[in-house]
Amino acid sequence: MSILFYFYMILNGLAFLITAYDKKLAVKNKKRISEKTLLSFDIFGGTLGAALAMTIFRHKTSKKAYLPKFMGILFFQILLLFTVILHKIIKYKKAQI
Repeated sequence: MSILFYFYMILNGLAFLITAYDKKLAVKNKKRISEKTLLSFDIFGGTLGAALAMTIFRHKTSKKAYLPKFMGILFFQILLLFTVILHKIIKYKKAQI
């Protein structure tokens, strides 16, 4: 497997753990991890890990300031993935001609 796959898996694991830890801090009314830090992990590829933690721990699921930013990042990543896949398909078809 490529190094990119391992990077992606580690980043998603960290995003999951950081989101879960922030939920633990929220429950105990302690100093929290900033939204900027949480969203930074999402931007660089930890979206799935963060989304899983948000779902399991019910964290940040009702925050009106956080969710649009998170969904925007998710939408951009899906669009980027679609573009890359489409580009590879077109490149493959041109190579066959």
